[in-house]
Amino acid sequence: MNALEVLRREADLLAMSALGQPPHKGVPACPGLNLGETVRHVGSGCHWTLEYIRLGHQPREWQRHPADGQDPLDFMRSAAEAVIEELAAHDEDEPCATWWPRQQNYGFWRRRLAHETTVHRMDVQGAAGMEAGPVDDEVALDGVDEVLTLWLGHKLDTLGVRGSRDEFVAVRVEDRMWLTRCGPQGASAWQVEPEDAEHADALVTANPMTMYRWLWGRLPDRLIEVYGDHDAIAQLWALLRLATK
Repeated sequence: MNALEVLRREADLLAMSALGQPPHKGVPACPGLNLGETVRHVGSGCHWTLEYIRLGHQPREWQRHPADGQDPLDFMRSAAEAVIEELAAHDEDEPCATWWPRQQNYGFWRRRLAHETTVHRMDVQGAAGMEAGPVDDEVALDGVDEVLTLWLGHKLDTLGVRGSRDEFVAVRVEDRMWLTRCGPQGASAWQVEPEDAEHADALVTANPMTMYRWLWGRLPDRLIEVYGDHDAIAQLWALLRLATK
């Protein structure tokens, strides 16, 4: 997956999908979120990332807002262009400060913003009354890995959130398998061979784009196949919502 190309494409698609749309339109998959706020959020995230890279550490403030009189869509476009230019100027393996200890390079930010923009592009399309445009299988599979290993396996721990029961849930997408463990000891996720997940408490499976969207809380359970302990799946779902909030 060329994350930088994904980021460029998705930023353009998001902008085109938002063009001419009333900002108050709600995002169906995220009650309480509207189109205008989603566009601003993506722009804010791009500005924040650019500042993180340039400072070499996490900025004090997260939220960024358009300047007085600036159109939110222009704010988002200019922010995306600026961060893409910065990322393109560095090799993905070049060292760079990030918030994930396991990956301290520019490749982290390319991947992170590629998925952030892809998920919110689909949000904007939903708010605009459009069908969510497709996500390449390679991108969706990488997105499944990111949400499980980065958000569930790392971000949740930084928040100090724990599950109540020690449960294993396998996540299968085509011929790839991840095993998640959630409970009082914390949460973790890693890729495994199918036979290594045979004794999991539950299994969820779907095609790449469906699983990608489900893990990000954008699709209901009825659109994936579930087997085994539904309470274990419910715990995984609840913890993912806290991790990706």
